[in-house]
Amino acid sequence: MPHSDEVSPVVHGFPHLDTVRSAITALYRRLSPDGVRRYDVSIPASDVLMDATDGLHLGAQRVARALVRHLGLPEARMVVSFRAMEHAASVELGAGPEYFVELNERFARPAHQRDIGAALAHEITHVLLHRLGLERPTVAGNEILTDVVTTYLGAGWLLLDAFRQDGMSSQKLGYLTPEEFGYVLAKRAALFGEDPSPWFTSAVAYEAWVRGRDEAARDWRRPPLAGAGWAARRRARTHGADGVFPCPVCGQRLRVAGTRRVKARCGVCGTVLDCAP
Repeated sequence: MPHSDEVSPVVHGFPHLDTVRSAITALYRRLSPDGVRRYDVSIPASDVLMDATDGLHLGAQRVARALVRHLGLPEARMVVSFRAMEHAASVELGAGPEYFVELNERFARPAHQRDIGAALAHEITHVLLHRLGLERPTVAGNEILTDVVTTYLGAGWLLLDAFRQDGMSSQKLGYLTPEEFGYVLAKRAALFGEDPSPWFTSAVAYEAWVRGRDEAARDWRRPPLAGAGWAARRRARTHGADGVFPCPVCGQRLRVAGTRRVKARCGVCGTVLDCAP
């Protein structure tokens, strides 16, 4: 997993939005709507906070085991080590039953230990995707997929909260921009009725969540969805786009035809959508 710090500027906005949406679609296709809904509760902060009484290595292993349980992976011995490396972390994708995760040695420093859970969440999701056989043809595509799945299944709020910025330095984990993490988190929040606002310890992470939430809300106002409003639907028809739109839940492309109000059911996530002419 990559990371950026004071020597690397943080990219903002939504440059990967199409890839993010396709990753959510792929997750629903692989797990099914019922499989996704098994992750209806996000991992709590109490499960992934480092405890000084544990010590560095035992604490990291405890956090890793909590993430393994949350993601529904088989219980196994977790081996977490720290070393000098370019990236934030890496994982050995073997057959198991042990999991070997390496973290950048900076996470061993007291100031960065609070982000161990975020780094482990991404790497352990790599293990989940490996076992599911869900992958993309490029390294970048796989990393974006991993960020999306980590967030959508209830552990990626840690990655967004690891984004911090002040006048002297900044830190961000993962391939998604902070706003894209907020977008995926908002998709999850809408599905399960969660409010992640109280979980953020980083002010800039909270701001990114709000911007991502606003972008996700716009997905429900795309023509021909009834929430788009009459004027927006008319503009879409004028440009020949009316009737084809991405599902606001899973991103699957849907088509409706006709000039009357209809209910459209997404064949991937099962969401029933109110569409209007």
